[in-house]
Amino acid sequence: QMQLVESGGGLVQAGGSLRLSCAASGRTFDNYAMAWFRQAPGKEREFVAAINWSGGVTYYADSVKGRFTISRDNAKNTVYLEMNSLKPEDTAVYYCAADLYGSSRYKVPDEYPYWGQGTQVTVSS
Repeated sequence: QMQLVESGGGLVQAGGSLRLSCAASGRTFDNYAMAWFRQAPGKEREFVAAINWSGGVTYYADSVKGRFTISRDNAKNTVYLEMNSLKPEDTAVYYCAADLYGSSRYKVPDEYPYWGQGTQVTVSS
């Protein structure tokens, strides 16, 4: 089993920034592709960003491209999501997820067997 623990969420004004962290344990972190998803009230969970095992390849949802940056530190078993120019529509619970080796279906939540408990991000207008 892999355990994932997110942190860094909170309340921020529109235009502000937050940095989310996701600490992993229980498996060899380097073997896993990592991703961030989010879920707003009444909506389905949606893909935000993904990163391959080395950090050399990243993917973003169109809605966050240019504002969010995903990165990882394999020495610290941690993946990050730097969020800038936040908008009220970014308000959601943010989850990190792990998938052994990763796949072309990186946008699909069902591809990820391991999930964190989520961290709330609220952006006020």
